[in-house]
Amino acid sequence: MLPMKPVFANSLKWSVLIFFLTFALACIFSVTSTVLLEGVGWGAGMFLVFVIIFAGIAFDVMGTASTAAREAPLHSMAAARVRGARQALKVVRSADRFANFCNDVVGDVCAILSGAASAIVILKLLEAPALKGQPAAYTAVTVLFTSLVSALTVGGKALGKTFAMTHSTEIMLLVGKLFHLLERTLGIRPPGGRRSANNQGKRGRANASGSG
Repeated sequence: MLPMKPVFANSLKWSVLIFFLTFALACIFSVTSTVLLEGVGWGAGMFLVFVIIFAGIAFDVMGTASTAAREAPLHSMAAARVRGARQALKVVRSADRFANFCNDVVGDVCAILSGAASAIVILKLLEAPALKGQPAAYTAVTVLFTSLVSALTVGGKALGKTFAMTHSTEIMLLVGKLFHLLERTLGIRPPGGRRSANNQGKRGRANASGSG
């Protein structure tokens, strides 16, 4: 049997970890949102749906920014001891995993939750006195609300990606500051990243010239 390549082995381990992490987060968020929605009216339910949507957009922005950001500006900030720059640099070096977590795990979970929460809100709308006995009005409200949720999700992510591409360094510095706070208070560190191929190549050439 051929030995498994290290890159494939690491990718497989990460995929398995993401599988269980996504399952756990989906269960936690689903139960939490369902419990919250059961005890509130349709107005508060709509607000919760919008919160879930904007949370998904925010994580999508962070994930996209991590793949678009360059290391050079963060290197300069880290050398100048700017708070959060060192943590941001680690995130950018692990952009593939960070983006996978933000865009695919949290983003997709939020999209699923917003759809499920929307269904609960619609059921609550069915019980509203103003819509009872008026199927046309109920249908109109249902169509408008589901269309608004879809438009906000897709349009928000499209706008967020543009913003992430043009302000990637600033966004990563904010993420780095958040990790800096988490590291100091809870001991949670950003994902450790390897040097990019560019930086490794430069360092290798510098070592070669120095040894010669």
